[in-house]
Amino acid sequence: MSNPEQLLAILLQQFVAQRSTGERALELAGFRASSEIRKLQSLRSLADAEFRVYSQFGEDGIIDWLIEHINVSAERFIEFGVESYVEANTRFLLKRRNWKGLVIDGSPENVRTIQGDAVSRLYDLTSLAHFITRDNINALFSQSGFIGAIGLLSIDIDGMDYWVWDRIAVVRPDIVVCEYNGAFGDLHPITVPYDPDFQRYKAHFSGHYYGASIGALCQLAARKGYSPIGSNLKGCNAFFVADAHFQAIGERIADRRPRAPRFRVSRDRAQNFDHKSTLEAYEQMKDMPVQRVDTGEVVPLGSLGDAFSAEWLDQVQATR
Repeated sequence: MSNPEQLLAILLQQFVAQRSTGERALELAGFRASSEIRKLQSLRSLADAEFRVYSQFGEDGIIDWLIEHINVSAERFIEFGVESYVEANTRFLLKRRNWKGLVIDGSPENVRTIQGDAVSRLYDLTSLAHFITRDNINALFSQSGFIGAIGLLSIDIDGMDYWVWDRIAVVRPDIVVCEYNGAFGDLHPITVPYDPDFQRYKAHFSGHYYGASIGALCQLAARKGYSPIGSNLKGCNAFFVADAHFQAIGERIADRRPRAPRFRVSRDRAQNFDHKSTLEAYEQMKDMPVQRVDTGEVVPLGSLGDAFSAEWLDQVQATR
């Protein structure tokens, strides 16, 4: 009879073996999907390329297709806001294409998990524990050896996304993936005002008050030399390519408009999911301050008037 410690060790070995087998099966399915997606010379929209292995939604497939059709400057990526890197936009890229990468998360515990993961031994992956602000982002990249050309930058920090991307200067990505807040609508270029200590659920109980509208990100992208090429089907991650690549890739995508959000992650004051729609979430936030990125003016969200175009309302309400 094994003692409790030996039994626990055996169970742990079995769990790790089962997880490894399941992960390999998932990767194999992803590799097969990748081989098929790469053959597509054109898309109706980025949604046509979607598949999911490690990404939250279909970003794995979109990124794989874009890289197949863009002559990237360098096989390097940066992603921040990765938590434990089990679910991320670049993990499949790391494993499928063996790129060099830098991932950053504000939690030391999460980064210890990443460093204990086999990906930190089998691939050229640097992981860094640091809370990101617009004032430290360039130093974090430089100190980690990531300056100059990179193939992909993925931004998802649930708050100061606009302000951090605005300040990035030491790297020049070919592709940028950035989360947008569809609950802010598509008619105004707005973001939450800068706050280096911002925390999404402390700022507003619903969790919908964070980040920037798609209009704000598109204005920022244009100023930095990037063109929008669409979003994922869920309507939360926007994709941009450097203007130098737009002619090669833009003509391959018939519909480059971003999608309105169609998911329900709203919470009540007790932090339980209450499944409110995007429009209901907007109503809850109407008194919260937002900053127009075109004028710098800070105003209550509701004072801007209509926030959703007819096209976005149509998507959110699924009237067709």
